[in-house]
Amino acid sequence: MLSKKKTKPNSDRLDKVVAEARRNQALREQSYREQALKLYPWICGRCGREFSGKNLQELTVHHKDHNHDNNPPNGSNWELLCLYCHDNEHSRYLEEAQYGSGVKAGGEREQASTHKPFADLEGLLKNKK
Repeated sequence: MLSKKKTKPNSDRLDKVVAEARRNQALREQSYREQALKLYPWICGRCGREFSGKNLQELTVHHKDHNHDNNPPNGSNWELLCLYCHDNEHSRYLEEAQYGSGVKAGGEREQASTHKPFADLEGLLKNKK
């Protein structure tokens, strides 16, 4: 006759899984992403797209100074960006580093051009008359 398995080992295994899940949740809550999600509304800081529980994984934390080790607890170096705006911000930052295109980290722009195409428009219009 087959012997019945004890339920105790399964119960111990389940207790271990639950305990590990709780530890992982506590670690996640300490991460800067979880902190930022608690501090800021779930809206992309660039395009204004709103996020909910379903698509929250598409909302990322961007470090304004591009230093991932700079994580102040007040969140002053973070902004929430959707995947698309986050990729765009990093590509702009890389372009600035490589080509000096006038784009600074954080979306600020320098004066890139000094050309003024309509500077002498009045004079050109007078010449036609």
